[in-house]
Amino acid sequence: MISIEEIKKLRGETGAGIADCREALSEADGDMTKAKEILQKKGLDKASSKSDREVKAGVVETYSHSGRIGVIVEVLCETDFVAKTEDFKTLAHEVAMQIASMNPRDTSELMEQEYIRDSSQKISGLVKTAVSKLGENIQIGKFSRIALGE
Repeated sequence: MISIEEIKKLRGETGAGIADCREALSEADGDMTKAKEILQKKGLDKASSKSDREVKAGVVETYSHSGRIGVIVEVLCETDFVAKTEDFKTLAHEVAMQIASMNPRDTSELMEQEYIRDSSQKISGLVKTAVSKLGENIQIGKFSRIALGE
């Protein structure tokens, strides 16, 4: 029997819906780690089904690291509603910091880089997690990085 506390904990850690958390915990026999993996797999499946939807909203995020490195990045989604959420804004900020830190040549290279805050996942995984949580197609558009003296 899966307790409400376990469901709440899993939901708090993953952002998944209550029914999805209950189902994942049941499938994993109460193992929180396995349940997270199940939700991630389902989330990634959901993300791939949204990848062909048009992105016509989003944000332009800027980031300056100690006044020595500056980044501007376009992060796109389907609606203004999602673009205004804290989760989306956080994703845009994290992507800008990634670009400042790792200096990718293009979006393809960026998506394959290890995430600076969690080397167990790539930026593509970070974006797919946001897609599954927010329910919209999300893409990284153009970006530019300027470093003082380069």
